[in-house]
Amino acid sequence: MSPALSQVRALCFDLDDTFWEVKPVLVRAEARVAEFIASRHPGLSPHLTAESVYDTRLALAAEHPSRAHDMTWLRTEALRRIALRHGHDPAIGDAAFEVFIAARNEVELFEDVRPALTALGARYAMATFSNGNADLGRIGLDGHFVGVLNAESVGCAKPHPQAFLAAAAALGVAPHEMLYVGDNPHLDVAGARAAGCRAAWVNRIGAGWPAGLSPEADLEVGDLLALATRLGA
Repeated sequence: MSPALSQVRALCFDLDDTFWEVKPVLVRAEARVAEFIASRHPGLSPHLTAESVYDTRLALAAEHPSRAHDMTWLRTEALRRIALRHGHDPAIGDAAFEVFIAARNEVELFEDVRPALTALGARYAMATFSNGNADLGRIGLDGHFVGVLNAESVGCAKPHPQAFLAAAAALGVAPHEMLYVGDNPHLDVAGARAAGCRAAWVNRIGAGWPAGLSPEADLEVGDLLALATRLGA
């Protein structure tokens, strides 16, 4: 273990594409919303689509940059505005979001996640920080962590340094004593390193490191069990 990693006392994890593959989750959640709208409000169905929600979210983020990190607000408000724009009760948007978020939390964990968290949790204090709005309580993983943070609760998204500093504070360690673990070289690794934290890149797909991105990860692993092995957990 490198001298830098020997100082690590706590771990903080990304969620989407680190604990589960997120694309099929979001596709299913969007489909559930479409089914809900088609069955309950068929007149709105041609207008409230995944594409229209995405475009409205982008417009809202530009209109309200101070809330651009808040995925729950962006999606709920987009759904409400589309309903209102087409002559429907905006409360339909709130109901549609509840359909979405229920499906958003129906995830299939990578096989290494639970055993790795058990092994790592025996040695390190652990937290999570996600830019998304997955709910570890609904998913059944929250018991592994002393802190469950996201962009909405902290007020900023990765790679902003405050995201990582808030996680370190929740863990009660200095930034250099926290190892941030995630799949995204830019958001997770470069962001953590810029905040003074250590970083592990979970490279499940065998990708190459992005050209010109510096500094690189302190550690690269193929999955979380490999991380546990490298850390001696």
